[in-house]
Amino acid sequence: MLNRTRQVLTGVRSHLIFTVFVVLLGAAMTHASDAASTSPAESKKNRLATEKSPYLLQHADNPVDWYPWGEEAFKRAREEDKPIFLSIGYATCHWCHVMAHESFEDPIVAALMNEAFINIKVDREERPDIDQVYMTVCQMLTGSGGWPLTIIMTPDKVPFYAGTYLPRASRFGRIGMTELVPRVQQIWSSERDKVLASAQQISARLATVSQPQTAGEIDPTLPDRAYRELSSRYDAVNGGFGSAPKFPSPHNLLFLSRYSALENQPQALKMVDHTLAEMRRGGIFDQVGFGFHRYSTDTEWLVPHFEKMLYDQAMLVLASTEASLAGGDPIHRKIVDEVLTYVLRDMTDAAGGFYSAEDADSEGEEGLFYIWSLDELAEVLGADDAGFAAGVWNATADGNFAEEASGEVTGSNILHRDSGDEVTAKGLDLKPDAFATRLESIRSRLFENREGRVHPLKDDKVLADWNGLMAAAMARAGRVFGNDDYVHAAERSIAFVLDSMRKDGRLLHRWRDGELRVPAFLDDHVFLVWALLELYDATFEPKYLKQAMDLQKTTDELFWDEESGGYFFSPDDGEKLLVRQKEIYDGAIPSGNSVAAWNLIRLGRLTGRTEYSDRAETIFKTFAADTARGASAHSHLADAMLFAASPSLEIVIAGDPDSGDTQSMIRLLRSVYLPQSVTLLVSPKGDGDAIRELAPFTEGHVPIDGHAAAYVCRDYTCKMPTTDPAELAKLLKEATEAASD
Repeated sequence: MLNRTRQVLTGVRSHLIFTVFVVLLGAAMTHASDAASTSPAESKKNRLATEKSPYLLQHADNPVDWYPWGEEAFKRAREEDKPIFLSIGYATCHWCHVMAHESFEDPIVAALMNEAFINIKVDREERPDIDQVYMTVCQMLTGSGGWPLTIIMTPDKVPFYAGTYLPRASRFGRIGMTELVPRVQQIWSSERDKVLASAQQISARLATVSQPQTAGEIDPTLPDRAYRELSSRYDAVNGGFGSAPKFPSPHNLLFLSRYSALENQPQALKMVDHTLAEMRRGGIFDQVGFGFHRYSTDTEWLVPHFEKMLYDQAMLVLASTEASLAGGDPIHRKIVDEVLTYVLRDMTDAAGGFYSAEDADSEGEEGLFYIWSLDELAEVLGADDAGFAAGVWNATADGNFAEEASGEVTGSNILHRDSGDEVTAKGLDLKPDAFATRLESIRSRLFENREGRVHPLKDDKVLADWNGLMAAAMARAGRVFGNDDYVHAAERSIAFVLDSMRKDGRLLHRWRDGELRVPAFLDDHVFLVWALLELYDATFEPKYLKQAMDLQKTTDELFWDEESGGYFFSPDDGEKLLVRQKEIYDGAIPSGNSVAAWNLIRLGRLTGRTEYSDRAETIFKTFAADTARGASAHSHLADAMLFAASPSLEIVIAGDPDSGDTQSMIRLLRSVYLPQSVTLLVSPKGDGDAIRELAPFTEGHVPIDGHAAAYVCRDYTCKMPTTDPAELAKLLKEATEAASD
């Protein structure tokens, strides 16, 4: 919705800035000297101390009198006639830490805030609904957004000021807290009418931009436009798209792999291959412990923002798995195995849930945990292996990592590669196997040593949506690469969410330390449906398809807009915020509506039930105007539309799941890239009855003379079944060629 926000607000931003921001920021920025004499606040816990959120707990010792989001805070604001200072962030947010250290831990700033405001802290990962509303406001008023998100609003939750990180004192044209707070306090007392008038204008505009534009007809050119836009932004030297800062955007890579196959565009897959390989070699990838950092501050993928997010790992596993299946670079399989090694080792709860994130900072410094000097390499490895490691990972005496404040290079290195294993081994005059063995030995020793360092904070809350995303990734990787461990980990995660994150039959969003909190949002439901469909594809257990259908029904009941189409982000009985938003923009992860469209098409083809595809078509129409510009910002919806427009290919295997001939056919199917297909297994045992009930079109699909039979169908019109794997391979080849014609 960001593009839409910018378009709509172009004509009104200047007025809003004049009536609000000029009043706030244009006045002489006199320092709050009176506050300098304020005595430091006593060290004591504030109201956040009883919360479970790691982010809120990080602020429990602040002298700021923080409240969690809730009626207690709003009631007090109304009673005391004070505006609300709303600060939104998350536990692994570097600039959130910076602002906390500079301002929220400072007794002078805290005293100013406590006098002027009722102060509220929100964990954006616990309450993405709140974050979405006020981030839209920030984008409206400033043209950009980020965290920490700073909102000042009336006791009725209507904002009149928005920003992101604010320093303690004003510098470089950015107002600081010691100037802002007294100024807001002044205008709240003396110019209340102007503030409230502007707040109401902002609220009215927010209601306009938070809903899709008028629905239109489906635009079949969306996938082609998305491909052209991505091609135009493609970095042919370093991979990826656009300039610094450069984000992985793996949903773009997913789309391109499928587009390459279905539209016969080999260049699309080449972009995917190149991007993933460059990222794997770069500093954005943790060369010692594995996993990807959040983004790169440069175009070369060298200097990352060091936090690690679960959703990034999941989406990059999905993208790498898809690219591998599409016939891409062998490095993709290595990426999958390394990333999932990290997730299973460091980010998995004993009960099966996946943790949310790891911080960028340790010991108060960003990236400290991950960087190495030559002396440190020598101390751990000895001179010979240290020289080898330095050559492979480009470590030098000067270093390549600069101190953030001064920009001074400190002699520390972000380990990264210039080339892949084969090229590097040849340059060192080593056989590939010998090179790989030595490098792995060195990496393992560095990892064991690094484990003794002070670790960054691990945000160990379990979120239903991100667990769904990771379970989907693990299930697909397990299916494609024949790794049962990945499939089992996905099953454990989904079992944990569905068994332990429900209360009175209702799915909740967050679990931590035994506490459930917040009714689930759209993303929780659709990502879990995605995971259940992947688990069905990986195991052919009917229960997963049934659970996916049941959860889709609940999603429709709680989130579907019967009047205008599309899914709201929050449930119909959720907390009433300023607006109830719908999201179609694909940001760090695909939007809930684009994932829902994909799920619905898949469910429709698996079951033969047209109501699913009809609802997906409504989503395409609902957001047609929103996707008219910036097609690549909606790449996952373009992916769903490409899926919907491709000739339907249903493959039914009828046979005993435990028999050799059935397994032979399944292995063959999984070796061929058919992104337009769905596969069902109909067993002659009891499970077969379950599938026939869920997918009635499979009635009559039975083994032949006791042998497993494959039925290859287009739009539910089937060719003659075959029991011959060679004939099946021929039919699949024909289907592949037909799809790309």
